[in-house]
Amino acid sequence: MHFWNKGTWWKALLLVAVYWVVYQLLGFVINAIFGGVINKENPLADPLTVLVGLALPVLLSGGLLFLFVRSVGWAGEVFGRQPLQGRAWMWLAVVLILVPIVLRLMATNWSAYSVTLVLVTLFFGLCVGFTEELATRGIVVNMLRHGGYGECLVLVLSSLYFALLHSGNALTGQAPLVVAITVVYTFGFGAMMYLSMRVTGRLVWAILLHAATDPTTFLATGGIDAHGDTSGAEGLLSIAGLFNFVYILIALVAIFLVRDRVNRISSTYREPAIASEPTN
Repeated sequence: MHFWNKGTWWKALLLVAVYWVVYQLLGFVINAIFGGVINKENPLADPLTVLVGLALPVLLSGGLLFLFVRSVGWAGEVFGRQPLQGRAWMWLAVVLILVPIVLRLMATNWSAYSVTLVLVTLFFGLCVGFTEELATRGIVVNMLRHGGYGECLVLVLSSLYFALLHSGNALTGQAPLVVAITVVYTFGFGAMMYLSMRVTGRLVWAILLHAATDPTTFLATGGIDAHGDTSGAEGLLSIAGLFNFVYILIALVAIFLVRDRVNRISSTYREPAIASEPTN
């Protein structure tokens, strides 16, 4: 607890790296045990593949992160109300997340999926939203605040670490250019999640927005990180895809607008104060 409460950028990066390694190891073990029932060619082939091959390692990783948060006494800070009030312009991030979700729902070829597969995919999205938001917008943000970092750096570093989590796709054989594009997009998306958490006041809303983004993307495109045979209306999907560029643009603008700072006197939660002078 003493070690983690003295938050620094490298400790936050260390925790993210350990989480990623643990997640990969869990996936490897689960694949070794349940490989016979997992369709490795098509992750959305059937409900069992989604539940065991995709959701289970994420769920277990999220459980370990939750235990970590409880062990260092951060549950109240991470899941409680944000110590800084969001600005009105930050609601733009919530709108920009919701619009493509609606577009993908309209574009999805629902007849290509069973009700069970849809429900299991939504559950998988909830696991991803909980785990990834807890890791980056929850633990990383709280750790950096304990270290005295200004919110501009909190925004940048938490979004950057979230993006770096997705750089591991290169180890699965994904083309370097695709990985690079994914990292840039996820930085922008991470910034939207930070702004959504700030303006709604709680981490849970970022979790739910994230939880709705991934499964609607998978179902609409018919695959994970790719378009499959069951992809939906291309026109609506193209419009939804344009928001990825908007996220990056808003993230860059937000870097110049976010200027708050949370002052934490000790490891015990205190009512935070805003510094009198804007600081990065």
